[in-house]
Amino acid sequence: MVGQEDISGTMQIKSFKGKVALVTGGSRGIGAGIVRRLAADGASVAFTYSSSEEQAFQLVREIESAGGKALSLKADSASAKELQAAVARTVEALGALDIFVSNAGILTLGTIDTYRLEDFDRIVAINVRAAFVGIQAAAQEMKDGGRIVLIGSNTAIRTAFPGGSIYSMTKAALAGLVRGAAIDLAPRAITVNNVQPGPTATDMTSAHAEVVKALIPLKRMGDVSEVASFVSYLASEDAGFITGASLTIDGGYVA
Repeated sequence: MVGQEDISGTMQIKSFKGKVALVTGGSRGIGAGIVRRLAADGASVAFTYSSSEEQAFQLVREIESAGGKALSLKADSASAKELQAAVARTVEALGALDIFVSNAGILTLGTIDTYRLEDFDRIVAINVRAAFVGIQAAAQEMKDGGRIVLIGSNTAIRTAFPGGSIYSMTKAALAGLVRGAAIDLAPRAITVNNVQPGPTATDMTSAHAEVVKALIPLKRMGDVSEVASFVSYLASEDAGFITGASLTIDGGYVA
């Protein structure tokens, strides 16, 4: 639960009680943080995973032990059929879909002159096509007023290092996608936004933390909970007038 004090001094509670969310790639890292936050805020949360089965089951147990409701769904985001099935299973099991977070993504590095075509096809399938497939499937199930949030990257704005061109391209594509999707879904009051985290402390980034921190004006990595709280806000009623936006949360890295 998160609170906000109004001008009268009383506490107004925001809650996703009765809401259903689906997060792709939700078993670890930023995705797991988003799952935890939405569940803590009262939503019933389904999430997909592709290979981290034990982590997925552990996350479900963690949320249920805290009194929440969670559902893990095995799905490879590179497969449109599996992703569409995950949306359908969420609605079947939990009764609705109010919030969709497209978080699943991969990072395959390589300079443009050596990048393998098979790696290109897979990163585009997971980082870009899956976002389109997820938005389309979720929008077809949502009632008016739903919330869609993509998890991009500040590399859409600044690549910074050799070997990141294709990854940056996929994340830049999301910024264009949300603008058009926001316009298409505006008549139904469904908002579509893109959160662009900078370097965030996860198990995958810990080895490079000291090098990266030197490049960030705030001199630290982001915390998963900070990204998750941003997503929670965009999924709330308070953010109903924000749509088509790509918003960085990166400690000033691209400032």
